[in-house]
Amino acid sequence: MKLTTLSLTAAAALSIVAGAAAAKPAPTATSATSPAFAGHQYARQARVSLAAARAIALKARPGEITDQELEKEGGGSGLRYSFDIKSGGKTYEVGVDAKSGKVLENGSESAAAEAKEAASEPRGK
Repeated sequence: MKLTTLSLTAAAALSIVAGAAAAKPAPTATSATSPAFAGHQYARQARVSLAAARAIALKARPGEITDQELEKEGGGSGLRYSFDIKSGGKTYEVGVDAKSGKVLENGSESAAAEAKEAASEPRGK
C-alpha cells in the first residue's frame, strides 16, 4: 500500500512540475539574450541593456517600437541597437549606441529604404 501511495505522490509531483514548465512563457523579443531577438549573439558586448536602449529610443522618438535588433554597424562604438518606431503614421529608425547609450540616428525611413532593408535581412527574422 505504501508503494502505491508513494508512486501516486511521485506521479502527482511530476504532473505539477510538467504543468509548470509548460505554463512558462516563451522568451520574448524584448530579451537581449533571446534567440528571438535579432543580434542576440552580441548582447554580452553591450554595456547598455535592451530595456535601457528602448527607453532612450522612445524618449528620442515617442511612438511604438515595431522592430528591434542589436547590430554591428559603423558609427559610435560599432555596436548599436536599431529600433523602428512608428509615430504619426511614419516609420523612424532610431539607433542607440550599445556601449554609451548615445542616440546615433533618429530619422524617417522612406518606403524604399524599408523595402531595401527588409530584402537584405536573412529570412526568418
